[in-house]
Amino acid sequence: MIGEVSIGGVFLPSLLVLAIAALAIVVLLSRLLALVGAYRLVAYRPLVDVALFLLILGLLASLTTTFGLHP
Repeated sequence: MIGEVSIGGVFLPSLLVLAIAALAIVVLLSRLLALVGAYRLVAYRPLVDVALFLLILGLLASLTTTFGLHP
C-alpha cells in the first residue's frame, strides 16, 4: 500500500498528512510574517497565505520523493 500512512491502524493518504504538516508550517510562518510586518507590503493577505500553503505543500511533496518516500 504505497502512498498511505498507518496511524494507529488507520490508513491515511500521504497527501493528507503532508497537507496537515504544510498547514502547520504556514500558520507559524504567517504569524512570523505578521509579527515582522511583511503583510503591509501585500494587497490581499489570504491570497498570500494560500500561495504559501501551495508552495510549502509542493516543497514537502518534492522532498518526500527525493528521500525515497512515496506521497
